[in-house]
Amino acid sequence: MQTLCHCYLFIILPFFQREFYLFYLFTFFIMNIYVGNLNYRVKEEDLQKVMEDYGTVSSIKFIIDRATGRFRGIAFVEMEDGAAAAKAISELDGAEFFGRQMVVKEARPPKY
Repeated sequence: MQTLCHCYLFIILPFFQREFYLFYLFTFFIMNIYVGNLNYRVKEEDLQKVMEDYGTVSSIKFIIDRATGRFRGIAFVEMEDGAAAAKAISELDGAEFFGRQMVVKEARPPKY
């Protein structure tokens, strides 16, 4: 519902106010970031150190395979500052980390 309200508000705002509104959305809200193609040896502390170079990290969630109990090479990072998260996404996407190129994107809601 919150996203729907943001969409309607964005449509009715005059053009010059839309840019400010987008800046507001990306600056003051927590952003969830998808980090993929990670090496299986990466620990949460390693990823947190890299992400904290760009801003405050709220949480890091590693995705574990149910069958094997091993790390799948995927993590989700929540950052408090949207602008810092956008900078982290732009600079870290494709960067090498533990011998592999990371895939860093804004996380999308799950499809059920």
